[in-house]
Amino acid sequence: MSEIVWTIAGSDSGGGAGIQADLQAMRSFGVHGCSVITALTAQNSLGVEALNPVDLAVIESQLQALTHDLRPQAIKIGMLANVQQIQLVAEHLQYYRDNWETPPQVVYDPVAIASSGDSLIEEDAQSEIADAIKTHLLPLVDVITPNVHETQMLTGVYLIGPDALRDAAQRLQQWGAKSVIIKGGHWDYPQGYCVDFCRHGEQEYWLGNESVATPHTHGTGCTLSSVLASCLAKGYPLKDAFILGKAYINAGLKAAKRYGEGVGPVAHTQFPVNLADFPQVIEPGSWLGDALDFDCDSDFNYAAGFAPCPERLGLYAVVDSLDWLALCLQNGIKTVQLRIKDADADNLEQDILRAIELGKTHQAQVFINDHWQLALKHGAYGVHLGQEDLHSANLKEIQDAGMRLGLSTHGFYEMLLAHNYRPSYMAFGAIYPTTTKDMSGQIQGLEKLRHFVPLMQPHYPCVAIGGIDLMRMAEVVETGVGSVAVVRAITEAADPQAAIAELQQAIAGESE
Repeated sequence: MSEIVWTIAGSDSGGGAGIQADLQAMRSFGVHGCSVITALTAQNSLGVEALNPVDLAVIESQLQALTHDLRPQAIKIGMLANVQQIQLVAEHLQYYRDNWETPPQVVYDPVAIASSGDSLIEEDAQSEIADAIKTHLLPLVDVITPNVHETQMLTGVYLIGPDALRDAAQRLQQWGAKSVIIKGGHWDYPQGYCVDFCRHGEQEYWLGNESVATPHTHGTGCTLSSVLASCLAKGYPLKDAFILGKAYINAGLKAAKRYGEGVGPVAHTQFPVNLADFPQVIEPGSWLGDALDFDCDSDFNYAAGFAPCPERLGLYAVVDSLDWLALCLQNGIKTVQLRIKDADADNLEQDILRAIELGKTHQAQVFINDHWQLALKHGAYGVHLGQEDLHSANLKEIQDAGMRLGLSTHGFYEMLLAHNYRPSYMAFGAIYPTTTKDMSGQIQGLEKLRHFVPLMQPHYPCVAIGGIDLMRMAEVVETGVGSVAVVRAITEAADPQAAIAELQQAIAGESE
């Protein structure tokens, strides 16, 4: 069953923003969009000519009708034209939170000023509306997505640099919003770039890309918040929804065109399929990080571009002992990872050295998990690291030694973060729940894998990992992924040698 997302927003008679944009964006992400109309605007591509708030009883009747039959996983809120509308919507959100077993996630785009500069709230009540937002709505909001002007209107913080964005976001959180995304379309800092900021709890995420040169930007804010709501409804973590929303907007700006005499709307395309549309994850030490004056750890050693692997790694065995590694190599597996989590194991260095020697004997790709110092010391073919290791491992030494680097990714944000380093291969998971490690909240599933493969596989060998066995192998390989990592499918098999043969045949049969 498709996820349901509501949009509580105004209608744009010009078709470029408001619920018209919301429903198109939701359709692009495969959710069912429902609408509650709060205002009827008279506008076209040249601007807003009239704002006509909908009567409270009419809004109430729309909410009641949807509540009885089409309960949402997420709600996107856009234009609320007056204090009374804010209070009414807040009352309903509070009811959902108090009475529904699974309350919807709420994304609020505080529509106040259109891209054209036109006011979209009743001008004689702007200060009262701002107070009502802070008092009634923000404590019920999971994500608020103001642009620069709206951020300054709500917080009084003038956004003159990264620290000001942080201060404004923290202020919005103090008033109750769980997460804040400040859209950078009007910021232009650094010049020529669009930088967006997300504060999720205590975590920060910065995204940046060159500004797309087009005047046709109508509806970008509505569209971004609708994509966020759609992704959250589908179970994506906010950082992934943030990445996908930006990629969708970038693709839409590139395809935007004029319909009337004025500004055209952002185009509605599809789930992002072009890596060039995705923003860069900004880190300390990167060019954009330096431009934004991010603090950089003096021990940070950035490196990008590692020695290549074969384009398709095939069956990839992940084992925790030298005996299992030897059995896999003896039975024809050419890509194996030795994953010994006990850093204090008595025979750790000897096992790593022997694993490297066995890999050379069998002309195979043996990767050492985590223990990059020992892998480096003994000349391993490659090392596999998790995202948490990127700032602690000496990446420059690994690169200079010609070792391959494999990186784990759990979702689209981590995919783009890994892409900063141009690794030798990229692993994506967990595809299914697994008992080998706690992957709570990181299950990706086949749908995400189908999106991941065409984005990354033209650039890197891709590995699917997590809970994959012989029964699931065919549907995983059907996604086009060039390598499938298995753990228990071999080590817990009644006949490991037979299991290896069957797994190899399953991969070979699907790829032919």
